[in-house]
Amino acid sequence: MKSIAKSIAAAAAVAGVLAAAPPASAAAAESGWGRYLPGNCLPGTFCGWANWDHPPEGPTATPSLVTTTDWSGSVTVFNFYNYTSRNVDIDWYLPGTTYAGTFCATPGDADLYVPMTVTKVVFHTRNCR
Repeated sequence: MKSIAKSIAAAAAVAGVLAAAPPASAAAAESGWGRYLPGNCLPGTFCGWANWDHPPEGPTATPSLVTTTDWSGSVTVFNFYNYTSRNVDIDWYLPGTTYAGTFCATPGDADLYVPMTVTKVVFHTRNCR
């Protein structure tokens, strides 16, 4: 009887922790990184990293790009994390090729995984297509 009570108590504790998990955790789990977290990207910022450095707790390298407002320039970004509440358009090109485009990142989104040159980041509230 005691082991059943302990099992029920343990299940209730796990359910309580899961119910209390913040929404950002759900966004990170649904992002391109799957189980990875934003690491050293602070809430409210858009971050990009030039190299792969992503232990399970998230990236630890210094980001090559960190912004809270529209940005333009030229920086290498291997991957990014949108830790804002807004959608972000990212203009990029692949050096040495004719490949270029714009990627729309929703809040909690992370992607790329190829060293691209990012030339513009524009925040907006309209939906990504």
